[in-house]
Amino acid sequence: MPGCASLTASQYYAHAQNAFWRIMAELLQFNLASPYEEKVQALKSAKIALWDVLQSCKREGSLDAMIEGDTLIANDFLTFFQTHRHITHVFFNGAKAEHLFKQLVLKSLNNSMPNLFRLPSTSPAHAAMTFEQKLAAWRIILESGSSTNKRP
Repeated sequence: MPGCASLTASQYYAHAQNAFWRIMAELLQFNLASPYEEKVQALKSAKIALWDVLQSCKREGSLDAMIEGDTLIANDFLTFFQTHRHITHVFFNGAKAEHLFKQLVLKSLNNSMPNLFRLPSTSPAHAAMTFEQKLAAWRIILESGSSTNKRP
């Protein structure tokens, strides 16, 4: 789920220290200082979509560890994947997103399963890796061809 800064701004990855947009700017060669709408357009042009695993939940603050487990409602991925059949890869921004997807969504997908990849979290709370290490790991999006016909 988006953190407090993202919810307040109504923008994905709005926390100034989150590395997501910096990584995407490096990978897709757009200006990091661009307005949010232009960053989103750069993702669209590369055929990369963003969507939270959770449609809603209750959480105090921004940390995933504070999500209340009995409040989880997943987005409708079955319909999404049926509507967007060209999607063959899903890249998770961190372990929590992957865990929630496998817990709440995976069983509903039948055999229409895209390839799943967990990437290191771009959150500033995930400080175990340097920016350069995260960037190197996120390059799989380009190497898998995702920037031309797939989604994270």
